[in-house]
Amino acid sequence: MVPPTRRVDSLAKSRGVRSNKRLIGKRANRTARRRKRMPGAAEEQMTETMKIEFVALTALPVQTRASPERADGEAGHARTLVIFMGKDFAFGAATRRLIGDRGEALIKKAAAAVKFKGKALTALDLIAPAGLAAERLVVVGTGGDGDSEDGEGQVKKNVPPQPFDHAGLGGFVMGKLGHAASATVAFDPPRPAKDPARAATEFTLGMRLRDYRFDHYKTKKNEDGEIKGRADIVLAVGEPAAVRREAKGGEAVAAGVLTARSLVNEPANILHPEEFANRVMALKKLGVEVTVLDEAAMRELGMGALLGVGQGSVRGSRTVVMRWRGTKNAKDSGKSKAKPIAFVGKGVCFDTGGISIKPAAGMEDMKGDMAGAACVVGLMQALAGRKANVDVLGAIGLVENMPGPEAQRPGDVVKSMSGQTIEVINTDAEGRLVLADLLWYVQDKFKPKFIVDLATLTGVILVALGQEHAGLFANDDELSERLIAAGKATGEKLWRLPLGAAYDKMIDSKVADMKNIGGRHAGSITAAQFLQRFVNGTPWAHLDIAGTGMGSPASEINQSWGSGFGVRLLDRLIADHYER
Repeated sequence: MVPPTRRVDSLAKSRGVRSNKRLIGKRANRTARRRKRMPGAAEEQMTETMKIEFVALTALPVQTRASPERADGEAGHARTLVIFMGKDFAFGAATRRLIGDRGEALIKKAAAAVKFKGKALTALDLIAPAGLAAERLVVVGTGGDGDSEDGEGQVKKNVPPQPFDHAGLGGFVMGKLGHAASATVAFDPPRPAKDPARAATEFTLGMRLRDYRFDHYKTKKNEDGEIKGRADIVLAVGEPAAVRREAKGGEAVAAGVLTARSLVNEPANILHPEEFANRVMALKKLGVEVTVLDEAAMRELGMGALLGVGQGSVRGSRTVVMRWRGTKNAKDSGKSKAKPIAFVGKGVCFDTGGISIKPAAGMEDMKGDMAGAACVVGLMQALAGRKANVDVLGAIGLVENMPGPEAQRPGDVVKSMSGQTIEVINTDAEGRLVLADLLWYVQDKFKPKFIVDLATLTGVILVALGQEHAGLFANDDELSERLIAAGKATGEKLWRLPLGAAYDKMIDSKVADMKNIGGRHAGSITAAQFLQRFVNGTPWAHLDIAGTGMGSPASEINQSWGSGFGVRLLDRLIADHYER
């Protein structure tokens, strides 16, 4: 991703389709020896999940009993107990039975001492609560009856209530419990959800996402006395069987998000294009078809724009195509006939800016310039993991944008797979060059119903939207509206920005069909206009995730540098509109 002051998308370089092989020689041999993976780096791509078991609320023993019992009725060590409370000491019926009059009186007394009122995402933490079996009682606030509140807890008038964020609640609880916690959660909120099974599934999803950490390169992991191991959670719900069925899908989505995060968090000396492609092969175990195109295959296809970006690096470029045929028609029909829905991701594994080199400050963050590709991989894992009834294609372009003797230069002209020529004004606007060939390849070969691409494309999208929304550009209103709705439902919010002929003229070139940047103004829009020239009329949406895919602010469900943004959003889009 390019700094906002550079006013370009996320880098660029493309000068023809020369092979990297000529520049390698002894230098490449030394590099190949350094490619040796650090122990555990690739193997930990998919983070070990926490253990969550579901039991009936009615099976939980009354906590005023003298001897602690496990929720499943077997004698065991005392566990942390988590319950939920609304305003004015509102508890669910099952919670009142659980804690009894003695527990309620204890909570009221402790709450008065610390002025705890049950505001949403606040907690009252009691260690060794008198008269209760649990060794620790955590009372989590859920707020009022859907009132919108400001930061001081005052109810806002004439503001429609927002849907309750059960994933955020789960993340908050996990944050209070800590890593490797052993706890029983009585999921009995004072305000019952319309769909209790989905609410519980979202809650567990939030717990799994919050529990994630990326620390396998740290050699000292327990200096603060943190407990080792994985969390062991018992979630007590009204209908355990229904929650178990739905939670399987939620666990698959969580695994996809965590895979995307880990890919973004990996250092670039470990996760270069070839290694990235190798890791995607793990999806075959889930039934995903995976095809890797090397430079020779891409050269034969005429992908001059993509190959040009990577020609300054000793690392070879790759395109990876993934296909999940979840529908019966897709499995039974000839592989060239079924029309999938398609997702395309930019995968610049490291972006120096090329000859138009970036400033040193902050360049280390450019290991995350492949967040779009990471999202597509995570999405394909999630869909396959939950056996989604849909036919989906994922395609990612993997390159390194490096300066070097063979690197493309400002002023070079490259020929894309579409046949259109591109004048490279700035080699740090490379992401669109990678996507140009990918988009054309996908629409031409697979004839998808629509394409959504994701890319950490422009630094200026942060100037416009900050880190609260990703930028959305589309040539199809229905697709755009569905994406926005999915973003609201998952909290991965989008904001639509315009496209138009006046913006398109800004990327016209005097020496080629187009140039790769449009000047000082409307940088994110002209980048999207550039991409639109390669979709050939296919319904299409572009998500600029430069502000949300990496380095995003910490939240209740993510404390990691890499966010995995887009996996939940696109999974929800598919679940709501495209599964049969």
